[in-house]
Formats: sequence, structure tokens, C-alpha cells
Amino acid sequence: MATSPHMAGDAEQLAKTVSERASERGVTVATAESLTSGQIAVHLGAAPNAGSWFSGGAVTYTVEAKQKALGVPDIPVISEECARAMAEGAARVLGADCAVGVTGVGGPDRQEDQPVGTVFIAIHTPAGTTCEEHHFDGDPQEILDATTTRALELLGAGLEDAG
Repeated sequence: MATSPHMAGDAEQLAKTVSERASERGVTVATAESLTSGQIAVHLGAAPNAGSWFSGGAVTYTVEAKQKALGVPDIPVISEECARAMAEGAARVLGADCAVGVTGVGGPDRQEDQPVGTVFIAIHTPAGTTCEEHHFDGDPQEILDATTTRALELLGAGLEDAG
């Protein structure tokens, strides 16, 4: 199932906001994605002047990939701690000032005894790392779209005070 046109427009606009704020503040941005499989990075890479502020992204779907690529410790991956470690790991590994980390259960089945739609979104900036827990409704694509949109919103908000 493809991204809905409404969501794509929202995400495109939110990515432009991230671009403007990152450019204005002279900071770089990276992504660490699990359930969204690079969907956030796709929007950031397509945003204006991405070459000057977007360091890149890591898609770490498996537990082993999260641990090896981002230094996530041996913890439940559907957790705030994992999302924080992913964001901080992406900033460190990709040499970025700011990063977003997302992990969760996109469906169709529960994972780590967490219900479908449970998502953790962490934002790392020089000021520290914050995280939100969400419980999105819908089919797997709707959950991924909601996660992508909220991650871009939070990233834009986090960049407000960065730099």
C-alpha cells in the first residue's frame, strides 16, 4: 500500500521546515529507523538543500543491526531506551548534531508483547534527547505514515532550539 497523498504532502511540508531550521541554525541531521524502513530519510533527502544539512540515515530493522550499527545495548527494542539509543547512535555514527530514532510495532502482529501501533520516537539535539510514546491506529501503512509524520514534526520542533 502506498503512502497517502495527504500524508505525503504533510511530510513534504514538515521536511521543508526541518530543512529551514537546520540551515538557519547550521546543524546537521541524521535518522535511525526501524519500522519506517527509511521513509523519514526519503522525505529529508528530498527537502531543499539536503546536501548541506542531512548527514544520512541508518535503517536498522533487526535487533542485531541496531546493536552493531548504532550501539544499542541488549534491551527490548520496542522501548524508549532503544529509541533514545538509536537517535544518539545515529548522531554519533553519522556525525550529525541532531537525529531522530524510531522503533515500534508496525504490524500485523504484536512484538515483544507490545500491541501493534506502539511506537517510540526519540529526538537527539545538542540540548539532550527526548522521547515520545505513541499508540497509532490503522493498518501497517497507516501506522508507518503516522510515525513518519510525527517524527518529522518532533524533529522540526527539536531543531527550533538547536544550534
